[in-house]
Amino acid sequence: MPRRSVSVSAVVPAPAAGIFDLLADPAKHPLIDGSGTVLAPRAGAPERLALGSTFGMDMKIGVGYRIENTVVEFEEDRLIAWRHFNGHRWRWQLTPAPGGTEVTETFDWSTARVPLLLDLSPIPRRNKASMRRSLERLAALFGTAA
Repeated sequence: MPRRSVSVSAVVPAPAAGIFDLLADPAKHPLIDGSGTVLAPRAGAPERLALGSTFGMDMKIGVGYRIENTVVEFEEDRLIAWRHFNGHRWRWQLTPAPGGTEVTETFDWSTARVPLLLDLSPIPRRNKASMRRSLERLAALFGTAA
């Protein structure tokens, strides 16, 4: 069985609570998106995510579209993950580290409805590059370089 996730990690010299607050606020997601596809939360998105929260985002890859997400993993200041309609997940893990917080972003399509489609596509490789840029943007928001 192929590995069906890609992850990128970096130490961000900031407290986990501050990083988590940013991740738990859908309105802040465009600030850290390294892919350039996340535009804005849809009307009705919660101000702060929690386990079971649903939130829509306006997106754009060539053309605009909407995506609905559900928070499926949540541990305050440590872990947050949301699932897209196809079942794949975006996960952020925060671990205390010397000098700050190790932030790991993961794109996990092992839970996708049709994972083979993602296995055969360039999406995981492209997402890994975008995740590196997301961590750089996250660090820049805290005044540092990842």
